[in-house]
Amino acid sequence: MAIITDDYIKIRNAMANGARTIEDIENMTNITVEDDNHAKEIQSILENACRCKNVSIEEVVNAVKNGADTVEKVSNATSAGTGCGRCKGLINNIIDNKR
Repeated sequence: MAIITDDYIKIRNAMANGARTIEDIENMTNITVEDDNHAKEIQSILENACRCKNVSIEEVVNAVKNGADTVEKVSNATSAGTGCGRCKGLINNIIDNKR
């Protein structure tokens, strides 16, 4: 099963509200993981903070752990949020929760 646009948006919105695992996605959306391939697709989305600049969640978390405490500072450290800007809510959530 391929992730459709509506599900992608639901996943990204859930991530901006703190979702970091497939279980979080299932609990925060109406998405049900149907098989291993579906889980892999969702996991791939969960690992990516900024699609435009291909910046991982891990890179953003590391920038925050290293003192980047604003979206601008994370952007300077990683380039996340410097494309379309849709990931800025997620970056802000990572800053707020340090994860």
